Amino acid sequence: MPDYDMLGFGETMAMFVAEEYGDLAKVGRFHKRIAGADNNVAIGLARLGLNVAWLSRVGADSLGRFVQDSLIQEGLDCRFVRTDSQRPTGFQLKSSEEDGRDPTVEYFRRNSAASALSVSDVDPSLLTARHLHATGIPPALSASAKEVSSYLIAQMRAAGHSVSFDPNLRPSLWPDSHTMVATVNELACQAHWVLPGLAEGRLLTGQEAPADIAAWYLDHGVEAVAIKLGPEGAYFRTAQQEGVVAGFTVDRVVDTVGAGDGFAVGVISALLEGQGFAQAVRRGNWVGSLAVQSQGDMEGLPLKAQLDAARPILEL
Repeated sequence: MPDYDMLGFGETMAMFVAEEYGDLAKVGRFHKRIAGADNNVAIGLARLGLNVAWLSRVGADSLGRFVQDSLIQEGLDCRFVRTDSQRPTGFQLKSSEEDGRDPTVEYFRRNSAASALSVSDVDPSLLTARHLHATGIPPALSASAKEVSSYLIAQMRAAGHSVSFDPNLRPSLWPDSHTMVATVNELACQAHWVLPGLAEGRLLTGQEAPADIAAWYLDHGVEAVAIKLGPEGAYFRTAQQEGVVAGFTVDRVVDTVGAGDGFAVGVISALLEGQGFAQAVRRGNWVGSLAVQSQGDMEGLPLKAQLDAARPILEL
């Protein structure tokens, strides 16, 4: 069994992206891709040369085969992706927008195969990975998927491996805001590194300023926090230092979806290399800036050769 640098888990959906601008109801042509915040990070790390295991479920249908083939082509080890003959593969429709505006996304994932992910799907070999990346999406899908999230975080921490957590709030998946906040914070506070957006951090902690949001998580046991500030970059805080790392200027924003996932790719990859947290945040800003310049959720994530070429500009 190979030694994994990172374990990722969650739901990969098929995604149908409009090939023309306008209301999804009036769009006549779409093209097929894959989508999912958790797998975006897994793919981004695989592109940078890390050995990444992916844990999920897909339906016994054509979309499930498409999803699995796409992930394998991206270099993920998918031997732990289960095929569910009783539930379908989830999918989504995504609009195309002019001027970099946020697209409209409609989800069709209720009772999907991935929502049935359970602790019984976890092979013990996965727990040998150096790092686990988790988000707030799987625990919103079902009780069993929430149990998987809790189990993996607890097991990885107990084994001495690092854990990162991106809240990735999806209010429409939760029964109410209170449940969402309580559950996501319960998981986030077990991670070593927490990576919220500013609006997410405000909702989750009740604090307004980035410094106070970060302090709230540090007070609850987290080792380091990076708060995404959009074009302005990111604020970070650890027990030893804090500051704002400026963002990278882009000529044109094409698609904002996936920018936060790109940020996570940069931060995690740098930290696994042994870089300091401020340096990792700078790389996160850089990967995020690439992500918004491409159509699609993960198409703009860089390859290792691009990262190696960019290292001189990533130094603080």
